[in-house]
Amino acid sequence: MITALWLVSALSALAYGAFWVLAPVSPLRTVIKMVPVAALALIAYLTGPQQGVALLLPAALVLSAVGDGFLAGDPKKWLPLGLASFLVAHLIYVALFWSAGEPSALSEPIRPVLIAVSALGGMGMLAWLWPHLGAMRWAVSAYVGAIVAMLATGLLLPWTAWPVMVGALAFMASDAILSADLFRSARIAGSERMSAYAIWALYYGGQAAIALGLMRLDL
Repeated sequence: MITALWLVSALSALAYGAFWVLAPVSPLRTVIKMVPVAALALIAYLTGPQQGVALLLPAALVLSAVGDGFLAGDPKKWLPLGLASFLVAHLIYVALFWSAGEPSALSEPIRPVLIAVSALGGMGMLAWLWPHLGAMRWAVSAYVGAIVAMLATGLLLPWTAWPVMVGALAFMASDAILSADLFRSARIAGSERMSAYAIWALYYGGQAAIALGLMRLDL
C-alpha cells in the first residue's frame, strides 16, 4: 500500500511536470497537480502513530495540496487563497520542526550561520520584490517570514533528518522563483518553461524530502 502510494505520488508529479505544468487551466490539470502531495499526506498519516504531533505532518501536506489546487487556477483570482493555504502549512511545519528539534543544536557554530544566511536571503528577496508587490506587500511579507522560520527551525533538527533541511531549502528556492515570475516577470534564462519546470521540481522534491526526513524520526 505505502509503496503504491509513493509510486502514485512520484508518477503523478512526473506527469504534471511533463505534460500539464504549462497547460491551460482546467479541472483535470488541478487534480493532477494536487495528487502528488495529497498522496504524500496519506503516506505520512498511514505510516505515523496517527496521534499527537505526528498528525502535523499530514496536516501540512494536506494544506499544501489545497494550495496546489488554488495555484493551478488563475493566479489573479486564486493567488491569495493559495498563499494563505501555504502560509498555514509553513506555520504547521514550524511547530512540527520546533517540537522535533534540538535547541541545543545552536551551540554548533554552523547552525546559527545557516539560519542567519537563510534570514538574509529571505529579507533580500523581499526587498527585491517590494516595489512590485502592491496590495500583496504585507501578505507576501508574512509568507516570507513563515518560510524563513520553517527553514530556520528545520535546521534545528538532528542531522539524521538532513532530508528535511534540504527539502525546506528546495521549497524556499521554488517559492523564490515563483515570486520572481509572478511579481517581476523574471524567469530563468528568460524562459517561462525553464522557470515552470524548476518551480515544480524544487517544490515537489522539497515536499517529498521533508516527508521522508520526518518519517525517519520518532515523532
